[in-house]
Amino acid sequence: QGQLVESGGGLVQPGGSLRLSCTASGFTFSMYVMSWYRQAPGKERDLVARISRFGININYADSVKGRFAISRDNAKNTVYLQMNSLKPEDTAVYYCKAERMSSAEYWGQGTQVTVSS
Repeated sequence: QGQLVESGGGLVQPGGSLRLSCTASGFTFSMYVMSWYRQAPGKERDLVARISRFGININYADSVKGRFAISRDNAKNTVYLQMNSLKPEDTAVYYCKAERMSSAEYWGQGTQVTVSS
């Protein structure tokens, strides 16, 4: 059974930085496209960034372009989200997701990011 565990969330002031990590187990990590989503209170869960199996293709939501960077280390079964120049509107629960065509998808339990002074 596949599992994803996020870490690295917390409280940060506007303009600050955080790095989220998501470590996978129970499936072949390098076979899966990895994504970060976020969900603010009362809103839908939205895609933040996505990275292909070997990091060749990367996509970002317009709201985070130039501030966030997604990366992965297949040897460590881990995907990262470096978040810089954080804004109050980045406050949300951040989730990682593993997906592969014609296969099960996996979600992490989420990590809270709060941007506030």
